[in-house]
Amino acid sequence: MAEDKFVGIQISPISFIDEGVDEVLETLQERVGVNVLMIGTVSWLGLKVGRSISYEFDSWPDHGVPEPLTLQGGAYFDPDPGYYRNTFIKDYRATDPETAGKDVLDMVIPAARARGMQVYAELMEPFFKYAGHGSANTVQIPNLAQCLEVDFLGRHGAEPSTSHPDYRLWIHSLIEDHCRNYDLDGIMWCNERRSPIDQLMVGQAPGDFSEASRREALERGIDVERVRGTFAEVYDYFQRVRAGESFVDGALIEFLRVLLRNPEVLIWERFWLERNKDLDRELYGIVKWCNPELQFGLNVWNRNHFNPVRKAQWPWEEQTRYADWVKPITYQHQSGLIYLNEMTTFHQTILRDFTPDEMTPLMYKLLGLDEAPWGEVVQAGMDPDSYVYGQCADTVRGVNGRVPVYMGLGVDAPRSRADQAVCTPDIVYRSVKATYRAGGKGVIFSPNYASMKLTNLDGAARALEELGLK
Repeated sequence: MAEDKFVGIQISPISFIDEGVDEVLETLQERVGVNVLMIGTVSWLGLKVGRSISYEFDSWPDHGVPEPLTLQGGAYFDPDPGYYRNTFIKDYRATDPETAGKDVLDMVIPAARARGMQVYAELMEPFFKYAGHGSANTVQIPNLAQCLEVDFLGRHGAEPSTSHPDYRLWIHSLIEDHCRNYDLDGIMWCNERRSPIDQLMVGQAPGDFSEASRREALERGIDVERVRGTFAEVYDYFQRVRAGESFVDGALIEFLRVLLRNPEVLIWERFWLERNKDLDRELYGIVKWCNPELQFGLNVWNRNHFNPVRKAQWPWEEQTRYADWVKPITYQHQSGLIYLNEMTTFHQTILRDFTPDEMTPLMYKLLGLDEAPWGEVVQAGMDPDSYVYGQCADTVRGVNGRVPVYMGLGVDAPRSRADQAVCTPDIVYRSVKATYRAGGKGVIFSPNYASMKLTNLDGAARALEELGLK
C-alpha cells in the first residue's frame, strides 16, 4: 500500500511565509505523514490562500501567525505575460504586503522535490467574493465588471460569466501557465457555481443571460427570449413561497404546476449545467495537452451529495471521463450545519409543508445518509464511521474502478456557529480509517493547513501509522 501512498493537504501560500518552507514540510512529512501538497496559487478567498477565517469560533491554531490577514488576493505565483495575450485579464498578481515579490511555487517545489513530495496547484471557481470563504473586499482587476453574469431581469451579477470569452480564456491561460512553467504533478480543480434552479431556491434571480451566454444558447438551438420570459412565473413562485404565502394544494404541488407550465426553465438548467461541465472538460484537455503525465483531479462540492437535485446532475461515472481522480468533500464536524443549511432552503420552498423532523429520515434515505436527527445534527456533526465511510463507498461504486477516490477530510474546517461540532483528533483518526476501509485510495486534509491544529492532525498521523502509510 505504501508505494501507492497519496496523503495530501491543502495549504495556502501564507503558511510557508509565516512558518518557513523547510519547517512546514518537516512538520507535514515527519509529524503527519503528508506526501502531496495542494497549494492555493490563485484566489481572492481567505479559505484558499489566507490564514484562519474562523478564529473567533475556533481560536488560532498551534502554529503560524495568530493574526488576521488583510487579504488582497490574486496570483501567488508569477504569471507569464505570454500566456495572457488573448484576454484583457493580465495583471492579477497578488498585492498582499506579506507575499509581495514572492512566488510560492518557486519557493516550495525545489524543497518538496528534495523530500520526494508531490506538488499540485489547487484552484477553485468562483475565485471572487464567495460568501463564507473569507473573500477579499475588492478585486483589483481593471474592467472585470465587463465580464459579469446578467440575471433574467437584466441586472449584472456578482460573479464573472464563465461564458465570457475574456474570463474563460483567462482561466485557460492560467492553467496552461501553471502546467508549462512549473514542475507540478498536476492540478486540483474545484467548481462551486450555483445553477439557475439553485439560484431560484435561495431567492436569487437566475442567470446567466449575458451576451456571451445568450450567443452560446442560440448556437445550441435554444430560444433565449422565450426561456427568459418563462423565468418570471417561476421566480415569482419562489418569492411567494419564501415569503410564507400558502397555496391551495401545497407548496410542492404548486411548484410542479409552475414548472410544467414553464418547461423551458429545465432547458436552461440543462444548458447551464452542460456549459458548466464544459469548463471542467476543457481544463482537463489543456492539462493533458501540456503534459499527458500531469494529473487533473476534481475537488467535488459537498452540496453534490447533500442536495438531491445536484446529486442527480453530477453522476460520478460521468466525471471520470475528465478526471484522473476525484476528491469528495466530507468535512465531518462542519457538515451538520452544511446539511441543515442545504435542507432549510428546501423547507423554505418546495418542502415547506413538511416539518424537518418528518422529512429528515426520508431525505437521509434518499441521499444515503445515516446521521443525527435534525435537531441534533449541527451539534453532533456527521460521524466518520457512517458519513465518511458511506460517501467514500458510494463514490468508489460510482467511479467503478475508473479512477482513484481520494477523500477530502475536514481538519478544523471553519465553523460559523459556536454550537457547531468541533474537530478532534479522534474525528480525524476515524475519518482516515473509514476512507481506506471503504476502498478509498488516499486522503486530502482540507480545507487549509493555516487553520488546522497540529494536535488534530496527530489523529491522522496515528491512523496512517496503523495503516503502514507513515
